[in-house]
Amino acid sequence: MMWVNGLAQESIEARDRAVQFGDGCFTTARILHGKMLQPEAHRQRLQQACERLMIAGVDWQLLAQEMVAIASTIDDGVMKVIITRGSGGRGYSACGCQQPARIMSLAAWPTHYLRLRQTGVCLALSTVRLGKNPLLAGIKHLNRLEQVMIRIELEQTAADEALVLDSDGMLVECCAANLFWRVGEQVFTPDLSASGVNGIKRQQVMQQVIGFGYALSEVRQDYQVLADAEEVLITNALMPVLPVSQIEAWRYTSRDLFSQLNPDNE
Repeated sequence: MMWVNGLAQESIEARDRAVQFGDGCFTTARILHGKMLQPEAHRQRLQQACERLMIAGVDWQLLAQEMVAIASTIDDGVMKVIITRGSGGRGYSACGCQQPARIMSLAAWPTHYLRLRQTGVCLALSTVRLGKNPLLAGIKHLNRLEQVMIRIELEQTAADEALVLDSDGMLVECCAANLFWRVGEQVFTPDLSASGVNGIKRQQVMQQVIGFGYALSEVRQDYQVLADAEEVLITNALMPVLPVSQIEAWRYTSRDLFSQLNPDNE
């Protein structure tokens, strides 16, 4: 099911800049009992991305109303919300783009996350590297070709997710999740100032681990540091937290932090 500018339809203009240039941003949220979880955080994410991309004219009140109305049409699932710069302009120029477009869609929640909470996630090291671009780092913009290539490569393996590095070989994230690892009372997550997506769940987990009394560090590190990790976790708004059981030849059995973040394993 899909809605474009509040109307139920399955298509957008071919001239829309999302089609032409990937000019826009998006967020993906869990729907539970007909309500979007953390709606304000998702709205803020979109607003911050639009500010970074200089997309003006979004009716945020109308967008919030549409998200509530569309979420209420299902009991359990996933909502994707896209904002594009709209149609107009010649070539790369955005002159003439009068009105941003709002695109929303619903899908089933990935039930395999339930299995992975029990078995743990197997990560495969991706050969596809992320480019460094501080201007776009952190936001969930529509230019996702790197992730598409990572996913295509991942699907040729038996792994559940990909471990992704930047062009310097430093840890960044997974294909569709953020990364954390624990060594004793220290928790680490990659520095995303040059590439990667600063996920809503990542931000929440960072606050939680500090509250639990761990020392938290955002670092630029080679993936070999994971050989010494006692525990590795991945996060996104849908999982929302999963334990990692294996990365290449390294195996992990501790679930101390995972248990604190998921006291009821829900």
